[in-house]
Amino acid sequence: MVSKKSGAGLAAALGAAVLLGGAGAGAAHAAPAEGGAALAKTDVNQALGGTTTGLGYAVAPVKDLRLDPWANSSADVLNNGATVQPENSGLGPIGTDLLTGPLSAGGGPRDLPLVGGVLGTLPG
Repeated sequence: MVSKKSGAGLAAALGAAVLLGGAGAGAAHAAPAEGGAALAKTDVNQALGGTTTGLGYAVAPVKDLRLDPWANSSADVLNNGATVQPENSGLGPIGTDLLTGPLSAGGGPRDLPLVGGVLGTLPG
């Protein structure tokens, strides 16, 4: 046996579908406006300014992103540097501390020797 409530709900849903379907079909067959649509001229300076501003907001967090999650902790593997003293060449010691030092101190890409200069040219 079907309850009266479910029958009434079904009838209401069917009636709403017929009404909405009829309104949508009439709107779909409407004639297009005369003259057509035209796009506005683009101001290149404003477009580039907006792009540069948006790019600055997107790039700034990446510049300061902490690359070494264990920086300043006892588990930091980058805290151990290796240094080599070349023999009979007159050169000073060469070590990895130049690259790993800024990272083990908690720095990001902006603090790296060569990458930091390149990132300085980006906005943000």
